[in-house]
Amino acid sequence: MKVISLGAGVQSSVMALMAAEGELTPMPDCAIFSDTQWEPKAVYSHLEWLEKQLPFPVYRVTNGNLREDAIANHPVRARGRKRFSSIPWYTDQGGMGRRQCTYDYKIVPLSKKLRSLCGYKPRQRIPIDHVELWIGISTDESLRMKPSRERWIKNTWPLIEVDMSRRHCLEWFSDRYPTRKLGKSSCLGCPFHNNAAWRDLKMGDPEEWADTVVVDSLIRDGGTHNGEKSMKSKQYMHRSLKPLDEIDFRNLEDKGQLNLFINECEGMCGV
Repeated sequence: MKVISLGAGVQSSVMALMAAEGELTPMPDCAIFSDTQWEPKAVYSHLEWLEKQLPFPVYRVTNGNLREDAIANHPVRARGRKRFSSIPWYTDQGGMGRRQCTYDYKIVPLSKKLRSLCGYKPRQRIPIDHVELWIGISTDESLRMKPSRERWIKNTWPLIEVDMSRRHCLEWFSDRYPTRKLGKSSCLGCPFHNNAAWRDLKMGDPEEWADTVVVDSLIRDGGTHNGEKSMKSKQYMHRSLKPLDEIDFRNLEDKGQLNLFINECEGMCGV
């Protein structure tokens, strides 16, 4: 079985469309989108469009609402047990917290769906390399290539194999869909956002920005569990350790200055 891990961002979208056009072979059996339920509305809109372009099914799976679980300290189920999933917020004790969100909200529901599609029950042994999982990593992100934690899943990187960078992916998409725009897929409150991403969120959708600011304030002491402080250190979404609504995300053009540098996000957030 050959399956696309679909994030609905630049690389995975282009990879799926290239497969649909026969530029990446063989044709995948399906694609799976792991939904954290905290993506921008534009991602879900793009996903709906993308599903109509593909000749193979797209399955949407989830392991809960990351936003709600993060602010309420709700446990999630991973590896058959419940535990608290952490997002690597910045802390006033220095550095970032432990990162478990990708595994719990992306990898776990994906693996569960793959097992179901293969016809195997939980904890039932599956043959080695039974599933070939296509992951949308481009040549400029090769450091993110990692083998699967599961022996029955073989991770592959078709974009690497055809020597495509993120910029090549954008060009490929623009040539074929000139009236559409590809965006980056990541959770609204992802601490790996750079200032350009935060600026785009603030200027792009006031409603989503306002809600993200609210969540940023709620995580300061570890969430709202029992209405009490649950952490010794304070948490922030931004590396400056300031509340989001107190940070100036304007670029040089916004300030009326000439910007001699191209601020092109290379998609290195890792989510």
